[in-house]
Order: sequence, then C-alpha cells, then structure tokens
Amino acid sequence: MYETSLEIQLKTLPNLPGVYLYIDAKDTVIYVGKAKRLKKRVSSYFTKNHEYGKTRVLVKKIVKIKHIVVDTETDALLLENNLIKKYKPRYNVLLKDDKTYPWLCIKNEHFPRIFPTRRYIKDGSEYFGPYTSMKTIHTLLEVIKSLYTLRTCETRITPEKIAEGKTKLCLGYHIHVCNGACGGLVSEAAYKTTLDAVRNILKGNFKTSLQQFKAEMKTYASQLEFEKAQVLKEKIALLENYQAKSTIVNPKISNVDVFSIVSDESAAFVNFLQISYGAIVRSHTLELKKKLEESDKALLELGITELRQRFNSNSKEIYVPFKVNLGESIKVTIPKLGDKKHILNLSERNAKYHRLERLKQIKITDPERHFNRLMVQMKADLRLSEEPRHIECFDNSNIQGTHPVAACVVFKNGKPSKRDYRHFNIKTVEGPDDFASMTEVVYRRYKRLLDEDKPLPQLIVIDGGKGQLSAALKSLDDLNLRGKIAIIGIAKRLEELFYPNDPIPLYLDKKSQTLKIIQQLRNEAHRFGIEHHRNKRSKNALHTELETISGIGEKSIVMLLKHFKSAKRVSYATLDELEDVVGVSRAKKIYNYYNSDTIHE
Repeated sequence: MYETSLEIQLKTLPNLPGVYLYIDAKDTVIYVGKAKRLKKRVSSYFTKNHEYGKTRVLVKKIVKIKHIVVDTETDALLLENNLIKKYKPRYNVLLKDDKTYPWLCIKNEHFPRIFPTRRYIKDGSEYFGPYTSMKTIHTLLEVIKSLYTLRTCETRITPEKIAEGKTKLCLGYHIHVCNGACGGLVSEAAYKTTLDAVRNILKGNFKTSLQQFKAEMKTYASQLEFEKAQVLKEKIALLENYQAKSTIVNPKISNVDVFSIVSDESAAFVNFLQISYGAIVRSHTLELKKKLEESDKALLELGITELRQRFNSNSKEIYVPFKVNLGESIKVTIPKLGDKKHILNLSERNAKYHRLERLKQIKITDPERHFNRLMVQMKADLRLSEEPRHIECFDNSNIQGTHPVAACVVFKNGKPSKRDYRHFNIKTVEGPDDFASMTEVVYRRYKRLLDEDKPLPQLIVIDGGKGQLSAALKSLDDLNLRGKIAIIGIAKRLEELFYPNDPIPLYLDKKSQTLKIIQQLRNEAHRFGIEHHRNKRSKNALHTELETISGIGEKSIVMLLKHFKSAKRVSYATLDELEDVVGVSRAKKIYNYYNSDTIHE
C-alpha cells in the first residue's frame, strides 16, 4: 500500500525546535504551532484520540504540513507569534488587540525635542514606550516640563546656523518654557545633561534628579538666594509626589516584567506589568480568544511573547504564577512571599478586573454571546454532560413546624421563567421534616412533568446539603430519573456544592459567574417559598376566629372580609352593618359572638 504525502511528511520531520504550519485543501494556513521537537509534537496530532471535537475537525482538514527549524525554543515562540499575526489561522488563538500605541520620541537632532508619536521611524531617534494611553504620556510630559526646560519649536537647528545668527529666540523662550537653545543660550553638553535626567525619569529612576535638585537647593540657600532655592524645593515636591504615586513595591525591584493569566472556557486575559525601580511604568491586559481548548501554560507563553514584542521589553527576569518555557535567556521567577508575590497578586487582580469589564460589555452589546459563554462556563464548572439551559431549584419553608410548604423556581436560558414557578403544600408529611418534605415535592414535580410529557430540566439544584440532596435522589430513583437529570445541593454556610455519591464538596470561586447563578436560584426559591408561607399564615390568621363561629361558612367569611377588609373590623361592626352583608340570621350569630361577655378587647 502506498504511503500518502502526509504520512511521508510526518516521517521526514526533524526532531529539532521549530514551528509547524497545517494547510488545508484550499492551500490556506489553518494552524500554526511551536515545538521543542517537531517530529514528536506533530505526530501526536495523528496518533492520539483527541478528547475535543474541534481538534478532531482540525486534524481531518490537514492535507499538507510545512515546518521551519530554528535554533532555540525562544526563537520558536517568537516565530510562532509572528506567523499567527501574519496568517490569522482559523484554529489558532485570536489576539484581540491590534491597535497602535503611542510612544515618547527623543528626536535624533541637535538639541533634541521630546514629543508623543504613534509612528516608530528608525532614523536614530530614541523611543520610550509604547504607552497604553495618551493620558499617561501627557502626565509624564507635564512632569518633565515642570522640572526641565527643553526645546519645543520644530525649527531645524545646527551649530552653523546658531553661529551665523540665522536662528531666533521663539515665544517659548520668552514665556520660560524653553531654554533658548535656538539662540545659542545653552551648550549641547548642558542640554545633553538635561536629556539624561529626563531619560532617567522615563525609566522610572527618580533618584538622580532628586539628588541633583537637593544639592542645588542647599547651594542656593547657603548663598541666601532663597527664591531660586524655593523653585527647586517645589520641583523636589513635584517629583517626590509623582514618585509616591508610581512606587508600589520595593524600589530594589527593577527591570522586571510581571505576567499573570485569568481564563475561562472561551477566552484568556494576560496582564503585563513592567517594573522599573519599584514603579509600574507600564500596564496592559491582552485578550486571547481560545480556539482549541488551549492550556493556560500555552496561552501565557504566547501572551508573554506577544506583549514583550509589542512593548519592546528587554527585561532579563519575569515573575509568573507558574512555570513557563521561554528559553534560557530569560530568568523565570515564581514568587511565593513578600514584595514579589505582592506585585504578582496585583497583576492577577488587573487581569480579573479586565475580564469582568469585558463580560459586562458583552452582556450589554451581545446578550446572546454572553449567555452562550455563561452556559459553556457552567457546564465546565459544574462538571455537567450538557449545558444547563433549563434549571429548577427547590426550597422548603416552615416556621416551628407550622404550615410546611415548598417552592420550585425555574430558570430558562439564564433568566427566571416565573410562569413556571410552583408552590407546594406538604401533604404526606407530619411535623417539621425537611428531608421527607423534599422527597415529596421532588417526586410530585417530576411525576407531573412525566405524566404531561413536558421537558425535564438539565439541572436540579437543592437548597441544602447532603441530607436534602439524598432525599431528592430517592424521588429520582422512584421515577427512574437518576442519571438522566444532573442534580446538586448547595449548603448555605460555606456555599459548598454537593454531588450524589461524592463525599467531598465542590468549592467555586466566590466571584464565579456560575456560583452567582446558583446563588440567584437559591435566593429566588427561598423568597418565593417564604412569600407563599407568609400568605398561608396570614390567611389562616384572618380566618381562624371567624371560622369558630357556629353557622358561618367559608362563603360568608369571604363576603365579610371583602366588605370589611379585616377580621378585626368585622368584630367592631354593628348589627345593621352585618345584616347588609350576610343577612339577618347570620348577622345575629356574628354580632352575639363578638359582643357576649366572654369576649374581651
């Protein structure tokens, strides 16, 4: 039997680091991946039984494999990232953020200007950034302009023009925002010293400028030039204030990149903090849209590579929450305690905040997408075999054993379906027995749905722990529904989720959307049950005394309450008023009952 072209390609792949490209019948790149050993990694796609359907579909579409051998894993990461951005393959992670970012440019010219730009031109100029917002750049420029006077005009200045007197002092000089470089009032050496101080501030190093300003202030003060000393004192205060707002960790932590990841079933969010001299000089969160159930490790590696490229980072050390493979040139630290752990926690909070904001935006702009995402997440979180688009929740309610009732609330497509809510009066249980009551209402609910051939839910939630869950399971067993409907119990104290035949409860993140939906169901069932219980007690209290009057039936009681509004008002009514409502005979019985000597106010 002849070997196919694909089989031949697999056999001839090298066991070296590199990048592989999967190509379909239309000659389109549908997937790009990296590997430490190309042959082993690529062959695994064709020899394994893949758990996920999308991976199986991908493998079926591959008709050709291309590969590129590189020297190291680091090179493979960089090349993979660039090829994903170039080809945008259907089955690769989607990098959601492709906008351009602003830089601060120190122009390559005599007496260089500093200004913001979105164009990175390789003309020898220095670029700091990119920054994630223009607001950050404007704040930095305001601080720099308050501390130092640099050239602001766009006039092309050369030493020859200055010597020949062909340049003129501009308005900036006269309003004291420029140091008069165009008029030859400052040397290039002095101007360079000022620029060096500005570079330090842009890198987050404030120490040099503060030392210089303090030394100059003391000099002026000793010479009794207090006005000049006051100007320097104000600059010191400005710089210290800016430094205090920027510094959040130990200033000894410098030139470090911090990365963290938060993910769900459909997307991941990688946060990047760049630390210089203990200050955050850059923060950005990258959204990655999943395509093939990628692991957090693979996503974080891709996110780190993309963010370091995008923001031109050359840091030799990174902090991450778990081990990643980025090559030998980068030191990977997994903080456990102290300032390093503090800064990693801050990065994780930023990633979580960004994810929550994104979910809120999707909920408003695309409710259907939000719901589908939530269903996928709930299926994974609760370990279900199908998405819980129809959920029912049960709760018992009784006070000191009186008037036991139960409630069933229904959520369909993530929203309360109030027309499907049901109240239950407990019929077969004597006294306050929550377990027996739960068995009764669950049986009655699903016996009726089966008899009426109505759809069953994908998930049942029981308000209670192991006891209530076991009671509900008895009914499912009697109806032959165990295993056909997923069922869980939620305990109030620690919000544990209990599963049948599993002694160890499941604990979800307190901020999890899945837990919030379960809590909403539980709270709604509790509210609905309490409301029914209150109405029943209220109705009973209203009717009790009237029902004790001999010869007064239910219809008469309803007529009296409808007219007088309360049992108390009936007791104060005159004989004539009662006769107008229920007639002479019954009016006398009621009037005599309330006005006999045995009745007390």
